[in-house]
Amino acid sequence: MSILDAAEILFQRRGVSRTSLQDIAQQAQVTRGAIYWHFKDKAELFNAMMERATMPLEQAMESTQLYTQDRPLEQMRWGLLNAFHSTVHNERTRRVFEIAMHRVEYVEELLAVRDRHLAVRNHGLDELERGLKEAVTLGQLPPTVRTRMAALALMSLVDGLIQNWILDPTAFDLMEIGQGTVEAFLNSLQATGQTGQLPPLSDAARAALGSAPVCMAVKTAAIP
Repeated sequence: MSILDAAEILFQRRGVSRTSLQDIAQQAQVTRGAIYWHFKDKAELFNAMMERATMPLEQAMESTQLYTQDRPLEQMRWGLLNAFHSTVHNERTRRVFEIAMHRVEYVEELLAVRDRHLAVRNHGLDELERGLKEAVTLGQLPPTVRTRMAALALMSLVDGLIQNWILDPTAFDLMEIGQGTVEAFLNSLQATGQTGQLPPLSDAARAALGSAPVCMAVKTAAIP
């Protein structure tokens, strides 16, 4: 068994912070020195493990890096659907995503891992926003769309669906629900220019959100 294979298994089983390099060496049937020959520390080993398995959203961004001049929304849609497909059908992708999302504690020795996670997140946001801006320029989205906010919301939707599906793959069909969610979100952006934007919350509504139970706050804010 390779060192990276051993790390994947133990990180998923025990969590990253609770897995030592000695544990990985025993699992891989090598010496601890053999690990240090290839990796200076656990963070470098973790990042090497991540780099050999493209994460779903990284894969989606790779497929949208070259937006064509006339189809940015279509490319964005298919890139995100590819992220769902990769999660469902690629075992290594799914395992590494689970480790990255649910088995990592950003303690001191893993701060470099946090930096990589943030870099990937920020790159994904930039790429989504670039596509949305291109769609606005082409008239495929209304100029009132706040592209950074929309990109963050879209990424959160996709990331959240993947995380919830990994927790329980029997709960829902990720491909079906994912496609419906992405298309509904993009369609809602296209409709913004026709229906107008929601008005900002009033001071009274904001106060209700901060003090009342959620269900009552929503009802209060919804009253015209």
